[in-house]
Amino acid sequence: MTRVHPIYAAMAPTIFEHMSGLARAHGAINLGQGFPDGPPHPDMVAAATRALAEKSHQYPPALGLPELRDAIAGFYARRQGLVLTREQVVVTSGATEALAAAILALVHPGDEVPLFQPAYDSYAPMIRRAGGVPVSVPLSPPGWRYDADRIAAAITPRTRLLMLNDPLNPAGTVASETELAMLADLCQRHDLIAICDEVWEDVRFDGVAHRSLLAMPGMERRTVKIGSAGKIFGLSGWKVGWFAAAPDMAQALGRAHQFLTFTTPPALQWAVAEGLAKPDAWFADQRAGWAAARQHLAQALERAGFVVLPNAATWFLCIDLAASGITLADRDFAERAVREAGVASIPVSALFEGDAPRHILRLCFAKDHATLDEAVARLAAFRDTL
Repeated sequence: MTRVHPIYAAMAPTIFEHMSGLARAHGAINLGQGFPDGPPHPDMVAAATRALAEKSHQYPPALGLPELRDAIAGFYARRQGLVLTREQVVVTSGATEALAAAILALVHPGDEVPLFQPAYDSYAPMIRRAGGVPVSVPLSPPGWRYDADRIAAAITPRTRLLMLNDPLNPAGTVASETELAMLADLCQRHDLIAICDEVWEDVRFDGVAHRSLLAMPGMERRTVKIGSAGKIFGLSGWKVGWFAAAPDMAQALGRAHQFLTFTTPPALQWAVAEGLAKPDAWFADQRAGWAAARQHLAQALERAGFVVLPNAATWFLCIDLAASGITLADRDFAERAVREAGVASIPVSALFEGDAPRHILRLCFAKDHATLDEAVARLAAFRDTL
């Protein structure tokens, strides 16, 4: 008889897998799981094709191709003003693997780790598997702001780390300079390391350059910054991620990474390195396409009578069901909508532990306009039947 760890034995599929499975089963429009429907940029396909034809197919270095590590450092220097060296960057098989390596390397048994809720659903299970204790710090719609008093109340003598997702998925909000300064001050006063999930850093629509907690004074040696080529290029299936940290911390986290996936497909690493060197205008064109889809979905939802929450980043918009005249809880609405209306979504309460607002629904807008129009029409018709 096999013995499965109780954390995994009792675990249900993620809400993303669950809703995407229902979408497939019911032939629904999938606005739940976050991925673009359109074709990848031909430059990225060409780069990967050349790498497959011309480069090595054998194990690349465990910490990542030097060319990609240099390209990541260069990308952050140009776009965020960060000064990083190759020694501070480790390439991983996606940002979720980078998160796992960071948590396994930094969380000790009994350590408490504040998690801002809503939170990406891998955080809490990984913290528990490392022996740590997730501590929920709920954020509130519609602004989802970081409250200094509430955060300070969650910090105890056993707190060792802080998890920050900025820009915040699923809310699509961005921490202000004041909030980042407050978080940096808390980390320094309480001697905390910050694991910063910044995968949406280059998918922003507010015209403001991303500001990492790593860039705040005093945070250079106490921040792990995590990024994702999947989000930067709209290639979620490539699973090329990375983390950046002070050299000694990066080396230690790299040891955890080497026993998780060891390395990442070399052709994709070469292609991402080439892509990260593209001029700013190249990225601006890509972001403009997403921005147009974002505006299109927001306007279609508002015309149909749905209340859309403010958004500055990510591929997601959230709607307030209660304000839109819908009395169903978000989970009930999502479960029924995928079956009865043929539209998959994500109930935001599924990304909380403990008490949660149960009237917020997340929709992915990285689709073509016709698909978005059809999805809104279906949701509006479904609402009229309730």
